[in-house]
Parts: sequence; structure tokens; C-alpha cells
Amino acid sequence: MTSDEPFRGDRDYGVTDNASDISQVLAVILAGGLGTRLRSVVADRPKVLAEIHGRSFLSYLLDHLVAAGFRSALLCTGYLGEQIEQQFGTQFGSLRLSYSREPRPLGTAGALRLALPLVNSNPVLVMNGDTFAAGDLCAFWQWRCSKQPRAAIMLSRVNDCRRYGSLTVDPDGAVLEFREKGKDLGPGWINAGVYFFAHEVIEMIPDNKPVSLEYDVFPKLVGRGLYAFPSEGRFLDIGTPEDFASAESFFSERVCR
Repeated sequence: MTSDEPFRGDRDYGVTDNASDISQVLAVILAGGLGTRLRSVVADRPKVLAEIHGRSFLSYLLDHLVAAGFRSALLCTGYLGEQIEQQFGTQFGSLRLSYSREPRPLGTAGALRLALPLVNSNPVLVMNGDTFAAGDLCAFWQWRCSKQPRAAIMLSRVNDCRRYGSLTVDPDGAVLEFREKGKDLGPGWINAGVYFFAHEVIEMIPDNKPVSLEYDVFPKLVGRGLYAFPSEGRFLDIGTPEDFASAESFFSERVCR
């Protein structure tokens, strides 16, 4: 995106502010990553299908949505996406599942923009498919309803920010600055990969081109309705073999079906 692009949606997608309860909010999971760093662990499948305690990582994300009261989820797939559809089908517990598949890698924002015709709630929850933030989604929803931001990021506190980058917020929760990976040492707040977006934010993403939420969209939203919600829930990133190795202990206290 360039600085002179308008921050607004200029098309009518037939979506109104219809989500007054979390059960009416569509949850979108970005599950299309190539997972190149994790190939030594899961070379034959998408990384969201990597198994932990005999279950795919994606099933833990879906469990989290079910427990919070969501009723529908859209999975944005890409690399080997047919495996995800074959394994999960159109229903997971009380969740209705649908799919949007990238014809080529489009990045986190590009995949979300591709799925726009299927995004039928305003706002919409968006989750990264390779991280798990154990924060309270219901509390995040209630906070979002009170703030009414254009976009909201859930934060997690980690012991070392270097790998993830960090951000600064004002006392009211408005995001003031993103700091790149490696600049902050020690504990701090990071982007947990869980968001609420107004429909207009997705509309503004350029269509049919690779775009990143983290590097292209969020910086453009600073000072324009971007807020952050601090959560004390634990955080897991399975993006590398080293991190994936910690997943079994992370989920050891969770019920494994």
C-alpha cells in the first residue's frame, strides 16, 4: 500500500454491523503459510496439521473458538490446503467451517483480502494459524465492543521480545509504535496474532497481490483507530522446530481428545 491510498472501503459487500454477540462473529484462521522453517518436522503437510498429543495444531485453535462461543470459522488455506479440507470438512463441534484457498502465496493480508467475499460479519476475528494465544477471547470481544476500534490486536507478554518485535501503546490502548525484531531485549508485550477488524479494514487491502498485515497494514493504521488489548494468556509460536518442540508441554494441561 502507498501513503496516498484512501483508508476506506468503496464497494458495497452487503455487510452491516450485524455482530452484537460473539456467536455472530466470523472467525478467520490464516492457515496458508508454506511452513518452510518447519519442513524438517512436517514435510508432508501444512504446518497447521502438525500433530501435538496426537491432534493437529489447528484443532487446538478451533477448540479455543468453540469454547469462546464462536459458531462459524473460515480457513484461509494455501500450500497443501486440500489436506486441511479433507481432515476437517465443514463442521468442527459447534463450528461451521468454510474455506478460501490461495492460488499463490499472498501473505497474511493478501489471503484475508482474497477471502473478503466470504467475510459476512462486521467485525471479524482473525487469527494466525501458526501461533496459539491462550488469552480470553470473550474478554477481548467485550473490550472491543467498548472501544469500537477499526482494528484491535491482542497482546501477549513474553520473556524475550527480540524474536517477535514489540509495540508501544498509550494509556487508553491506542497503538503508538511498532518496533522491529531484535531491538528490544527482555520481557515485553508482543502481537499475539489475534485481531478484530472492521470490515472496511479488509476492504482497503489491495486485491490480488502479496500483502502483510504486520508490515503493510498495521503501520498504516497507527493513529487511525488501531488499539491493543493486553492479555496474560500464554503464547506459543510453532514456526520453527525449536518452538514446535515446546508445544507438547504447552498443551500438557489441556484436554487432549
